[in-house]
Amino acid sequence: MKQKPSITAQKLLNLYRQQHVIFGGWKTVNQIFINEADSNVMLEIKELPTGRLLAHHIENLRSGKTPMDSVDPELMPYGGLMSESSMTSIHLSDSELSELKNYLYEFVPDEDGLSKITSLNVVKRFGDEWQTAIRSALSSDDQMLNKWNIVIKTARAYYLWKIANDMLATPISERSRALIQADLPEFETYMPMFGDAGKELLAKLRVFVSSI
Repeated sequence: MKQKPSITAQKLLNLYRQQHVIFGGWKTVNQIFINEADSNVMLEIKELPTGRLLAHHIENLRSGKTPMDSVDPELMPYGGLMSESSMTSIHLSDSELSELKNYLYEFVPDEDGLSKITSLNVVKRFGDEWQTAIRSALSSDDQMLNKWNIVIKTARAYYLWKIANDMLATPISERSRALIQADLPEFETYMPMFGDAGKELLAKLRVFVSSI
């Protein structure tokens, strides 16, 4: 059964906001936008918070103005209150940068490794914007930026792990089903990171989505 345009719209907006942690980046998510954003979905997208930015981006893709592996800088999405462009001047002190790099070199993509990173004062001082802020501060260092992207993906994986388990622990509802269905591409990307337990959880999510 074809899902409601509103559900598809929310799923596409989630992908738009989380592009920086999706394997394949813009090349991957842009193809999904083109394939799934029909006229009804586009109407729903425009009604969502920051949805008009995504709608404009999709229109640019279809017209050929924007290549399939990129996005117009003015339409760059962001997950919190600050866009990346507003944090381009972020500067870390030599001691902060040295400490951060030491932890990044030793980073292991598990819960303990993530806890060590998020406990650093240089990370905590950016509050909820820590992922984007540090990413901006490291933007001129490709090696460190690649390591930081692994941290971001690890954080997203554990966040989704918690969300999935919380959802499955509550009574099945149309709302929770829709929320999981909207984020299913991300669950499919990240749950395999948890091995057999992640694959088992993903199977439960698929059943959960189709159970109503």
